[in-house]
Amino acid sequence: MAKLPILMYHNVSETESNGLTISVTKLEEQFKFLADRNFRSYHFSELHNYAELPSKKNVVITFDDGFVSQLEFAVPLLKKYGLKATFFIPLKYLGKNDAWHTKSLPIMTAEILKTLDRSVIEIAYHSYLHKKYNELEISEIAEDTRLSFQAVEKNELSFAPALAYPYGKFPKEKFTKQKFINHLKDEGFEFGLRIGNRVNKFPFKNPFEIQRIEIKGEYSFSKFKRKLRWGKLI
Repeated sequence: MAKLPILMYHNVSETESNGLTISVTKLEEQFKFLADRNFRSYHFSELHNYAELPSKKNVVITFDDGFVSQLEFAVPLLKKYGLKATFFIPLKYLGKNDAWHTKSLPIMTAEILKTLDRSVIEIAYHSYLHKKYNELEISEIAEDTRLSFQAVEKNELSFAPALAYPYGKFPKEKFTKQKFINHLKDEGFEFGLRIGNRVNKFPFKNPFEIQRIEIKGEYSFSKFKRKLRWGKLI
């Protein structure tokens, strides 16, 4: 089974680099490393085509929340270094500011999402309300899914069948978790992403508990390389 680290980013800034915000300089250094070391990047929508990954070095790059800064800074770098990424979009907030991070970061509109080069960027689900699934009833999660699908249809968008859980949270109690996963399967989702900070093996053992590696803005380049290789650092 091949290793498949999944990197998680959020906001990108010209200068700031701390917490969920990474500077464009650091992001370029990391993307250049991936390209120079011949990492192959993937969209979730193409992973089901593989029984095993064709490359020795593999990566999935993800950005949460659909910030305009990702369009301004991340997209040009992805194109420059021949990489792909998945943007996870909280659908209630299209064209608005985020309500959970700084409350001031603008989120892309549906029209902007339509202009993204799909050979580089795929877009996928990050819920509708951006609430923690572990704090919701299954009926509330089902309603959030319904609203997400409705927004995608209304705005004539095309989303991959992948869902990044807001804050990485999902029901943990055995019975409730199974109902949650059954709901996702019934609605056509193929992948569900938590955080976890560990490197996955592919094919995924559990496609609804896929782990992502959080890349924080304050990380040094050497720490990024260690996280990419090992995931959670002790």
